Amino acid sequence: MKTFEVQFRYRDRSEKTAESTVKVEASNLPGAVGKAVREFVKGLDRKQRFDMNKNGLEITAKSGGTAETQAEAAAS
Repeated sequence: MKTFEVQFRYRDRSEKTAESTVKVEASNLPGAVGKAVREFVKGLDRKQRFDMNKNGLEITAKSGGTAETQAEAAAS
C-alpha cells in the first residue's frame, strides 16, 4: 500500500477559502482520491456541503511513498 496526501480547497459563503488535508493509504492514486473525498465529505455539515457543491472543490494529491518506507523512517 502507498500513502497519499490529498488536499481539498473550496470557497465558503463568506468568500473565505476552506482547506483540509487528508492522508490515506491506497494502492493507486484514483483509489486514494476516492477514499479521501469520502472521508472529507463525511466531516462537512449541510451548509458546508452546499458551499462546496456551489463553488467547486479543488483537489490536489501527491504520493507520500510506501507505508513500509514511512514506518522505517519513523522507527529510526
